Amino acid sequence: MPSFFIEHQNVFLIGMGLIIISLFIYVAIISYKERKKMAASKALGFVILMIICYGGLSILEFHYKEWVSLAFIIGPIIKTIVLFLPIRGLSKIKSDLPQGKTDERIIMFSRMRLEKDSDRFKSYYQDHPEHLESDNEFRKLPGLLKEGSINYDPVLFGASDASFFTVDQLHQAVDGPVNATIRKYQADELSRFVKKWVKKLGALDVGITELKDYHIYSHVGRGDDYGKEVELNHKYAIAFTVEMDEEFTELGPKAPIVMESAQQYLNAGVIAVQLGQWIRNLGYEARAHIDGNYRVVCPLVAKDAGLGEIGRIGLLMTPKLGPRVRIGVVTTTLPLITDIPTEDKSMIDFCEQCKKCAHVCPSDSISLEGRKNINGVNRWQINSDTCFNFWCKVGTDCGRCMAVCPYAHPDNTMHNLVRFGIKNNFMLRKLALWLDDYFYGKIPVVKDLPKWMQLKEIKDE
Repeated sequence: MPSFFIEHQNVFLIGMGLIIISLFIYVAIISYKERKKMAASKALGFVILMIICYGGLSILEFHYKEWVSLAFIIGPIIKTIVLFLPIRGLSKIKSDLPQGKTDERIIMFSRMRLEKDSDRFKSYYQDHPEHLESDNEFRKLPGLLKEGSINYDPVLFGASDASFFTVDQLHQAVDGPVNATIRKYQADELSRFVKKWVKKLGALDVGITELKDYHIYSHVGRGDDYGKEVELNHKYAIAFTVEMDEEFTELGPKAPIVMESAQQYLNAGVIAVQLGQWIRNLGYEARAHIDGNYRVVCPLVAKDAGLGEIGRIGLLMTPKLGPRVRIGVVTTTLPLITDIPTEDKSMIDFCEQCKKCAHVCPSDSISLEGRKNINGVNRWQINSDTCFNFWCKVGTDCGRCMAVCPYAHPDNTMHNLVRFGIKNNFMLRKLALWLDDYFYGKIPVVKDLPKWMQLKEIKDE
């Protein structure tokens, strides 16, 4: 043991202790700002523990102290280096391209609109008798935003309905006349403008892909064009995400989650409609795809545009916020430069190990098992029937899976450092799961509504 280290070991101990203590104080401050009291208190607990450990070691004298001190000084450095080394361990993760098109009529949001005993109702269940029994179950329940549901609140549900109502008003503007004069610009300049402008309009991230056959629904499942074959001869698709507020999302399955979902569907819709109109002004075809008026499967488009991967809950998992986003898409003939999707297998590997969304799911609709081959593609598939039935009981779109996803923490230095480590090191993936459970709880408790949301109705006497 070098004499210099022995003589100055207490200085090194105090220095390393201060670094670690400062780190946990930072975690406590960030957690407090994020309204995570449990995480903040546990971080402060580590601060006290480190003061005891490093302070005690620097004061006490005992046999082999220099070796114990060396372990406490060098150990954290070695662990940090090892955990952030690029050791990905992802060779077993395989990716597949989807096969064929999806019929929008089979999805739950289309089936919920079928009116009992109507011709459309009879025709659908004649073709798909396997859905009749399960669909009759949700029809017995109050339904989304309906009085009688568990979380019914006339004020908060009314606010949600107002947002959805406004989205519906945008449906008439998803397409329109194209300017007869074609304006020509360099594709790279147009692509750069689109990305900068869409972010300026409020998008979190933007990507461009060629429109693929499997992106497009085979048949329309909602609205006046129900049952018609989808005709979409566009070459490109612009996909973007908008952030869902963390505080509102964490309150799911209470009313604020559906308020936030509706608001972000609206925000995505406004951006998409605005972008589509701009493209048509330049003399090119464009169609916005917004809530209730899709012709494409948005998560698949967004994945191929490089915005994320499809996770365990069947939603787009983004690198910055996990599934805590909504997606907007505009398809077009405007010449653009496509992005090369950087496949992030680490996100799939993390989903394989995590399972937190499945553990908290109130309806047990999320699989705890690994990906399975479904229609030629290795993926997870949630039980949409039981999921939707739960929505119809509580009156909201739940959102518990989004809220507890470790990727869904805010976009800041602390969480981004963890996300960076998750992407690059398989050992940190495992450690990150343990830390997330420890600091935030394996099954986090749903908080009470903010006081400003708790309105009391005045009854006439």
